[in-house]
Amino acid sequence: MPAAAALLLAACEAPKRTAGDAGGPLPVVKPRYVTEKVRHDTDDPAIWVNPADPAQSLILGTDKDADGALYVFDLQGRIIPEKTVRPLRRPNNVDLEYGFLLGGVPTDIAVVTERMSSMLRIYAVPDMRPVDGGGIPVFEGEAGPEHRDLMGIALYKQPATGEVYAIVGRKQGPQDGTYLWQYRLADAGGGRIGAVLVRKFGAYSGLKEIEAIAVDDSLGYVYYSDEQAGIRKYHADPARGNEELAFFGQEGFAEDHEGISLYAEPGGAGWLIVSDQGADRFRIYTRQGPPGQPHAHQLVRTVRVAARESDGSETIARPMGPDFPRGLFVAMSTDRTFHLYRWEDLAE
Repeated sequence: MPAAAALLLAACEAPKRTAGDAGGPLPVVKPRYVTEKVRHDTDDPAIWVNPADPAQSLILGTDKDADGALYVFDLQGRIIPEKTVRPLRRPNNVDLEYGFLLGGVPTDIAVVTERMSSMLRIYAVPDMRPVDGGGIPVFEGEAGPEHRDLMGIALYKQPATGEVYAIVGRKQGPQDGTYLWQYRLADAGGGRIGAVLVRKFGAYSGLKEIEAIAVDDSLGYVYYSDEQAGIRKYHADPARGNEELAFFGQEGFAEDHEGISLYAEPGGAGWLIVSDQGADRFRIYTRQGPPGQPHAHQLVRTVRVAARESDGSETIARPMGPDFPRGLFVAMSTDRTFHLYRWEDLAE
């Protein structure tokens, strides 16, 4: 079998069940690297894949404080000071999208929720140049307590049109199906990106908050953690409507449902990885359900990791150099670091 075919076959294998799935002890999966410590409080990572050399890719991670920052690391966890953005006013979550047309030039962008200013901050990657004109206000007009305190974000690129959307969450919000707001990002001229509100959607239990949001670009779905309740699923394209497609993972979590990431393989195969924050574990679900039940996401494995009380995670399902031959999983840890794992160590 050719080496490339063997690698693809290995990557497509399901995460193997362990004794822990039947209630026994779970072994602790160790990271390949742990990043250097940030100043205050790590929260959420994103991964920028270098198209010329994936081994030279970057990890972006928020440092959540009034004098916070968006840190940039290499794949060995070393801070790159000249790329790190500071100060930011309590940056919470970050997400990346590729090929946004800015001034007619395809530009990779990172979007950060700046909680204390109620604004989105946007940077061109990999040089980390600001392209937001100083920030984009969101949740304008909301007056409830903490209803403009930004939390989660996920970016969605519509495959047919190439339009890029930001789906944004906040610390608290209404229970009338409008907790999340979705904005279309647009070229505002002068090297700046603006945003236009296109819909409000998303059920909320009221139990705690909604922070972790993730988008499956190719299948067109958005997932978010309704903390202490479960994981909710909707269409990412606003033209598809606001019907809730699934509400799963409602049992088995020790405390909060937190960070969500996607190991997306060709043809719709792959896995959803969700943090069981209070137990230092991640629960792995099928990306799609069985035939005829595409929204029946099945739990296939629970993994215990060395990262502590993980809020956020990100996953890349492709070779990322010799250290990560089958993909990279990054998880935040409360010791002011991010942990970098080989995908095969989680799957096997």
